Amino acid sequence: MCDLFHESRAGGGALEYNRADMTPENASAVEPEPARMGEFSRLTGVFFEPGKTFADIAERPRWLVPMLLVIVAGLAFYFLYGQHVGWERFLRHQMETNVRVQQSMERLPADQRDRAIAMQTKFMGIGYYFGTIVGVPVMYLISAAIVLGIASGLMSAGVKFKQVFAIVCYAGLPGILKHALAIVVMFLKSPDEFNLLNPLAFNPAAFLDPISTPKFLYTGAMALDLFTIWGILLTAVGLKAAAGKRLSFGGALFAVVLPWAVLVLLGATIAGMFS
Repeated sequence: MCDLFHESRAGGGALEYNRADMTPENASAVEPEPARMGEFSRLTGVFFEPGKTFADIAERPRWLVPMLLVIVAGLAFYFLYGQHVGWERFLRHQMETNVRVQQSMERLPADQRDRAIAMQTKFMGIGYYFGTIVGVPVMYLISAAIVLGIASGLMSAGVKFKQVFAIVCYAGLPGILKHALAIVVMFLKSPDEFNLLNPLAFNPAAFLDPISTPKFLYTGAMALDLFTIWGILLTAVGLKAAAGKRLSFGGALFAVVLPWAVLVLLGATIAGMFS
């Protein structure tokens, strides 16, 4: 009996020895997981805490809310433009700044020219609305696919399409601020002075004459816009957050800037050819 008693105490001691140490010091060493961000926190965090926000976006990629907000902001801007400035004024301004179009319209009799302008005016607003509703998602899809191809295909960043697509959608949020400022400027300026294609003085083209400046130079200058650069930087921040140590910020920035620069060069070349 005595031996059994001692063995039982020895076994109990062994159990006490192997029991996990739950002292307060060791319990506090286990760090809690960071709290996940809600949608409102994400939307504001893109502007104030982009690094933290895009890390959360990369972990849980969602895209619907930012895309809808960008589309609604664009539709509101074009609706107010059609009401306050008018699409006919926009068409006549485009004719004045494009020598080739102006010459072709001058060859038409006055009644045919007026009918052509009236017909184009009817479809111009619809085209901008349709372009916003359809064009924004398509543009985001193409941009995400190209950036993914460069980042994962050439740089082995290991990011997924749904991550890049969500990053591109959230990086477009500064466009809401751009449309809001453009609406304010539109109502402060005379309708004849408001330029739909370049409404804000946040790029070098705002200080160039759209008529006398070569279209290649003017189009390229418009592309160097503060909000465009802001979106590029946000996309690079998000791409770096999604890739982690597999991609540097410089590499992420290169993956975003390269296709944008090619697109700007192509657009400026086409504008110069048909001016």
